[in-house]
Amino acid sequence: MKKYNVGILGATGAVGREMLKVLGERNFPINELRLLASERSVGKTVDFNGNKVAIKLACHEAFEGLDIVLGAASNAVAKEFKDDIVKAGAVFIDNSSAFRMDPEIPLVVPEINGEDVFKNKGVIANPNCSTIITLVAVNAINSLSEIVAMNASTYQATSGAGAAGPVELRDEERALLDGGDINPSVFQYQIAENVIPHIGSFLDNGYTTEEMKMQNEGRKIMHLPNLKVTCTCVRVPVVRSHSISVTVVTKDKVTVEAVREAIKNAKGTVLYDDPANKKYPMPIVTSDQDLVYVGRIREDLINEKGITLWCAGDQVRKGAATNAVQIAMKLIGFEG
Repeated sequence: MKKYNVGILGATGAVGREMLKVLGERNFPINELRLLASERSVGKTVDFNGNKVAIKLACHEAFEGLDIVLGAASNAVAKEFKDDIVKAGAVFIDNSSAFRMDPEIPLVVPEINGEDVFKNKGVIANPNCSTIITLVAVNAINSLSEIVAMNASTYQATSGAGAAGPVELRDEERALLDGGDINPSVFQYQIAENVIPHIGSFLDNGYTTEEMKMQNEGRKIMHLPNLKVTCTCVRVPVVRSHSISVTVVTKDKVTVEAVREAIKNAKGTVLYDDPANKKYPMPIVTSDQDLVYVGRIREDLINEKGITLWCAGDQVRKGAATNAVQIAMKLIGFEG
């Protein structure tokens, strides 16, 4: 089996560390593993498959000899090094939002549009975490009848804001118990015992940048240029795993039974739908694994062609790290 030289740009962050973990779990065929980060992390070591791997400096010359680079850094870092990665002959699979809407760059969820990876010109974009989880959940419905519209509300875990998010949640929880002061810095307001309907920056249309990703990225991934999506994104006091309530409107009416059967047999999903026995997706069920759980499937009461469901998935894994590794696996034809 051919082995590949793989780099992780932003290897010390939460997503970078998870990428490393998923590469090991899936026995990705690695010859050289090159972990790249900022100067403050250089020289530190990370365990991988029983070996110590030293962190190296992310610089313009750092990508020579690599075949694949997984990006887990900011937009600015991704833009800074993109040309260097492509020039070195590697494929850059980037988790930032820097290139997602570039028409020349594939935006890929392997269960949905995996063949798009082969259209790359050196860069493949990894979608937004909530977009990935939602689209994996509803893609089976699209196979029954074309989806024309979605109305979604996301309930996003604090770790979606980075490693500091859960720390702030825990600190505030302790402060509430002990009577201490609460001084939010990661989130706009106290997140403990609260929900905040504000993720991203507000746009002129009243939606946020995070909310518009569901429509803009959804159209590109599902090859549905006329898809209409209205979305509200909410931060909730959960450590890990995003949940989404979504009503899907299809071109032709589909039945709940057909939807359940399609989701049951779809790649990347688990049908987890037995309300009578209190069985439905939740963050505590879906964290630390790679499948999207789907439940609460029912007919919409407003639109006769609508199906409403609830889904949840680990946004650090399937919503980021695992999806990127799956893209790399698809690219090299490896089934791990």
